[in-house]
Amino acid sequence: MGLGFARDPVDAVRVAATYWRTVDRTRRQVISNGFAIAAFATPVTRWLAKPADAPIAHEGGRRVGRSDLAELWKAADEARLWDSRFGGGNWKASSVTECLRLNAAPLLTGTYTQAVGRELFAATAELSRVVGWSAVDTGRHDIAQRHFVQALRLARAAGDVETGCYVLATMALQAFLRGHPQEAADMAEGAYERGRGHAAPRVLAFAKLAEARAHGRTGNARAAKAALGRSQELLDSIRPGSHDPEQMAYMTHARLAADATEIHRDLADPKGAFAWNELAEPMPADRFTRATGIRMAVLAASHLQARELEPGLTAARTSLGILTNVHSSRAHSYLHDVTRALNPWKNHPEVADLIHRTRTELPAAA
Repeated sequence: MGLGFARDPVDAVRVAATYWRTVDRTRRQVISNGFAIAAFATPVTRWLAKPADAPIAHEGGRRVGRSDLAELWKAADEARLWDSRFGGGNWKASSVTECLRLNAAPLLTGTYTQAVGRELFAATAELSRVVGWSAVDTGRHDIAQRHFVQALRLARAAGDVETGCYVLATMALQAFLRGHPQEAADMAEGAYERGRGHAAPRVLAFAKLAEARAHGRTGNARAAKAALGRSQELLDSIRPGSHDPEQMAYMTHARLAADATEIHRDLADPKGAFAWNELAEPMPADRFTRATGIRMAVLAASHLQARELEPGLTAARTSLGILTNVHSSRAHSYLHDVTRALNPWKNHPEVADLIHRTRTELPAAA
């Protein structure tokens, strides 16, 4: 349930509506929290082959109006904000899942024109993507996969290549995080290539950044830096007044620098990580709380790579102070990685204290 990618758009809408009506039951049935890269094979292949369907109208329940669409977009906007500040385990994530079940699913089987249907599918795709990312953040990866697949299919039903590009790049990040960087690089590159000529530069920059992260994890410095450079060029190309999706506003030069810090940590290049970290400083910590906590953990790991214990401990303590208030097993895993990197210094009193505090104050990484 939820992993099917129907060829026919009418079937796709029906499958999505059915899935969200039964999402609570599905969550109870899916308890492994596993991730199957093979589950992405058919959805990705079919989207790359045909990223946009012809528009469809529907005659069914109540008529879908603009106010309904505005409510869906508002729910997605609020969920993104809460996710970045408090992590995917915050109460807002549950409310968005309820929005999909109680609001979006009935609308998908309602009455709407082709134009309204396109926006309905796009808004619901973004809602599903947001819920999927919250599930990634809390370690519920098989639930996340189902939401991403439905988001990708509805983006195609909406005829919205840009949204599909964004969803597929997000799926690539999940694949990367679950230990499949080669497949993640292919997915992100596919999202970029299919999005060219359709997606805004900020969306394409996100796809290239996802590709750079995947290459960094494999140790391919040349490919990682090439993708990172292209992402930076795309951000540089944005001009005032041009099409620029509001939901991508977080994808800034500072965000790119934060991820580049992690890429250079993965490449075992601490000097590069330190340089990029300085460029990431402008990210407002009160809004991007989780990202700031992760970046400080990455900075700590980079200092340890350079055998610099004291600045590593300082950055790790800062990360711990931030992430204690963030409900994100993904974010917590970064600091647990730092404690493992501290093992050579484990007899140092300050190191032992940090390891103890991390294990006590942060839930074990999922």
